Amino acid sequence: MAILQALNLAVGFKQGNKHKVLLDDLNLKLEQGSMVALLGRNGAGKSTLLRALTCDTIPVNGTVEINGRLSTSLTKRELSRLVALVATEHIMGGGFTVRELVELGRQPHTGFLGRLSRYDIDVVDACLEAVGITDKAERHVADLSDGERQKAMVAKALAQHTPIIVLDEPTAFLDVASRIDTMKLLHKLAREQNKAVLLSSHDISQSLLLADELWVITSDREVVTGTTEQVVMSGVMDRVFGNSEILFNGSLCDYEAQLPSTATVSIKCDDPLLERCMVNALLRNGIAVDESSDKVIVIKAVDSIVLPNGNKVTNVQEVLRLFQ
Repeated sequence: MAILQALNLAVGFKQGNKHKVLLDDLNLKLEQGSMVALLGRNGAGKSTLLRALTCDTIPVNGTVEINGRLSTSLTKRELSRLVALVATEHIMGGGFTVRELVELGRQPHTGFLGRLSRYDIDVVDACLEAVGITDKAERHVADLSDGERQKAMVAKALAQHTPIIVLDEPTAFLDVASRIDTMKLLHKLAREQNKAVLLSSHDISQSLLLADELWVITSDREVVTGTTEQVVMSGVMDRVFGNSEILFNGSLCDYEAQLPSTATVSIKCDDPLLERCMVNALLRNGIAVDESSDKVIVIKAVDSIVLPNGNKVTNVQEVLRLFQ
């Protein structure tokens, strides 16, 4: 049985006395032990949907069930033992040490005074170790890098001991290495700790690599779900932005700009990385690569290009002479 599911859900926001519906007729399921990536352009409704699923807002229509119970029947304390939320805002809490921040995650399980038992302390230690920041435990959050702060927030969520972890843009403020580390960590938690991990993300390549399922919001606000492979092969990734100049490149598992071209060539190259670099270089200069073109160039190195007539040139700009 799904640990979280939405039935006939509609989400949006209030506009005067009426509701503005962003997403409608949603039927979604989240399973333990899996990682789901919610993808869509800015303003598509990702954060609005996550807030409704985590009971931060009331949906316009439909129901949310968590652990077999209607979300409306759960007390705040019960909910906090089922769902841990890591919000999208830039991480605050600079006055806390990392340990103190993670200890806040134990609040749903401690008494009125929030005193930590030996067990609670052991849980905090285990969470710090799970995300790899044990050595940062006594440092102030303000002194950490963005990537380290995000790990601290994930550790805090882990300390809640919930079966569900929901993250809104967890890699938004991170560099490439930290984004990869964070996504790998979430994938690991789903696998090794049987967590149901739901995250919204603009990190397409890592989402497609590590997420078990995708929930994709298209430009016309349809939500398409399925395994990552099913969704990618359905062609729905081309419908995310509704912009003919931004298309999904299946070989890259990411989006790229469609630049205008005035000519085409076919290329031969034995090095996949060199080929990709030169395809980009040609396109920047108005030349598209098309296997059906009768103008074939052979690329041996960045500065060694053999033209159809056998002449060698040293840069892409000189290929333009083919069309002059």
